[in-house]
Parts: sequence; C-alpha cells; structure tokens
Amino acid sequence: MAKYLMSVWGPDSDYEKENYGYASQEEMMASFEATGKFNDKLQQEGYFVFADGLDAAKTATVVDGQGEKPIITDGPYAEAKEYMAGFWIIDVPDLDVALKLAAEASAACLGKVEVRPMQTGPEA
Repeated sequence: MAKYLMSVWGPDSDYEKENYGYASQEEMMASFEATGKFNDKLQQEGYFVFADGLDAAKTATVVDGQGEKPIITDGPYAEAKEYMAGFWIIDVPDLDVALKLAAEASAACLGKVEVRPMQTGPEA
C-alpha cells in the first residue's frame, strides 16, 4: 500500500462568496452530501486515512525558525490565485487506484484534485 495526498484546489475568493463559490445553496449541499458518501466509501474500502477542509489561505501564518529568532508572517507562504481548500490522505495499492479515487473525489466536491505521493514507501 502507498499513501497519497489528494488535495482540492480552487480560488481563494470562493471563501468570500455566498455558498463558497458553489452556484447555489442546493449545489453546495449536494456536493457536501456527495463528498460525505465518498468519504464513507473510502472508509468501507479501507483507503481512508484522514480528510478535512481548510480555512481561507489568508488565515495562514508562515513561521521561519531557521534564524536566531523565528520570523512569523501573516498570510500564506506563496501568493497565488488558487489555494488548497481541503485534502484527503489515502492508503491505496497503487497510483492507478489513487487516480481513480481522485476522479471520484473531484466529481463529489466539484473541484480540481491533485494527487501526490507521500515520500514514505510501502509498509514492510
């Protein structure tokens, strides 16, 4: 088994919009329900490790502790048009399974999903 990060990306401006960028309240609720069902499926199939949503990038704080005193900066590390809005950590047999699940995740949450392997290798 190998662990992957499936991250959901979207415009940070969605946090300021009504319904967080979804077209309507109904679409938002349908997406939340579909995402919940997707999470249930991941758990039933033994792939689920952890998942959560993230608050707006502007709520982030960057800490650089490499010098004598930590430098603390408000805001995200990188300025970008799109930020990570949520994520799943999954444990699956291979990349093909991760990509298939990412397609389902994207359809459920109505967002683009990036798949990235964890550096830790398969369990011994």
